[in-house]
Amino acid sequence: MTLSDDNHRQRRIWHRYIAADGTWRRKDGSPAERRPPGEDLAVLRRGLSRPAGDVLEMFPFYTCPVDDFLARRGQMSIAQEAEHAALALYGLHQQSQDRPMHRRGVSLGRAMRALRQHDRSSPEAVDARFQQAFAANSASALRIRLRGLVTQLKGIDQPLDYDLLADDLYAWHRHDARGRIRRRWGLDYYNWASAE
Repeated sequence: MTLSDDNHRQRRIWHRYIAADGTWRRKDGSPAERRPPGEDLAVLRRGLSRPAGDVLEMFPFYTCPVDDFLARRGQMSIAQEAEHAALALYGLHQQSQDRPMHRRGVSLGRAMRALRQHDRSSPEAVDARFQQAFAANSASALRIRLRGLVTQLKGIDQPLDYDLLADDLYAWHRHDARGRIRRRWGLDYYNWASAE
């Protein structure tokens, strides 16, 4: 299962404002009028250090189906936790940015490679920070480390595929999937999987 099937994709906040080509859907008006409202992004950022379901204002932004069994017990599903984290990180990344910070096909490894190659970055420091995320043994540890990485990506205006990140966060709960994600991130980081 992935969290980025067409039903979810069409309803997520970034797809309401960002076209498939990575540009704003709305072409007229000021940059502030094209991007998501600042108050919506502020709501998403409130979820950064809170578990899914703890920020009431975030519920309208969730697109994952509700697991009735868990909901009756006041619990959120793994899929909802992953989507919550992706939404909160997107709220942080898109804040005050004039260009879209969601771009389809830009994995975490590829985005981190751009950060590593940026003239304002120390490759050794980026390697160390990325390694910390890469080595996370739980989804909660990964979410904490992603916050710092997204802040750095924001600093250089580097977009990220938030649908793919939500899928990666969801799959991170399974040990076998974690290895596959790490391999893809590593290949993208060292540019072995791309023709660029």
